[in-house]
Amino acid sequence: MDFYSCFDGQGEIIARCQTDQDINVLKKMGRPIAEVRHMKNEEAVVCSLTGSPSDFNMDY
Repeated sequence: MDFYSCFDGQGEIIARCQTDQDINVLKKMGRPIAEVRHMKNEEAVVCSLTGSPSDFNMDY
């Protein structure tokens, strides 16, 4: 399972997503996504243990 971290122009994390479709939805919602990085396996484990990555996306 792949997870992605989305960052704004200042390098602050603004979302964690599981699919390209999630990222596209956030962009359509107007989130200022400047960069998307594939999460390392050890980072992704935390997401899979704590629930859906969309739980982190406050307005998704």
